[in-house]
Amino acid sequence: MPLQNRVDPFGAIHAVPERGLFTGNRGIIHDPETKTLLKKRWALPAWIICVCQFRDVRREPMGRNRKSDDHLGGKAGWTELFFLDEVTALAAGHRPCFFCQRERAKDFVGRFGHAFGIAEPRAPQVDKRLHKERLASGGKPPMLALEELASLPDGAMLADSGTAYALRGGKALRWSFAGYGPPSDFNLLEGKALALLTPATTLAVLQHGFRPVWHPTAEA
Repeated sequence: MPLQNRVDPFGAIHAVPERGLFTGNRGIIHDPETKTLLKKRWALPAWIICVCQFRDVRREPMGRNRKSDDHLGGKAGWTELFFLDEVTALAAGHRPCFFCQRERAKDFVGRFGHAFGIAEPRAPQVDKRLHKERLASGGKPPMLALEELASLPDGAMLADSGTAYALRGGKALRWSFAGYGPPSDFNLLEGKALALLTPATTLAVLQHGFRPVWHPTAEA
């Protein structure tokens, strides 16, 4: 059975076989004995995006990844979550990690500073804003009119009820855990109740030139 550690663009966590391009975390939110999630869905406001391969680090997903002197062989470390791509992780309210993705994290936070006129931006400032905006931590997605879609940056994600779409090159790509569907014209979304999934803070960073990593199916 797959572990419950795969994140959708709404920020919800599922148990599905597909793994995706990126991992990340929201702190320790699992029981290493059963490898199941606790009731809480985050342990801290810093929700990050990490690369799946970094140096020679080996981790056991939802296991014991913190060293300990006791006989149990370690305590639960952060809970590994997985994302189809960076576009998905950003929509869920995560941002690049300063440990394994330092240059991308600096780029993201730097563009955040430019977007909001902050001379010396810091990651905690980003996290504080994002935590109020993420759907999974209680944020309310703003509704969108069809004519607004053309002004949104590539990498923004929106939803029609439970169906998520990523915007790229003036087209909408339907999202799934396996990848993206073929690009569709915006007029195919006419008459639907559209909500913006990507947090406002992240949207501003995208509008200031941050380029997220896409799953290969977006290139089809």
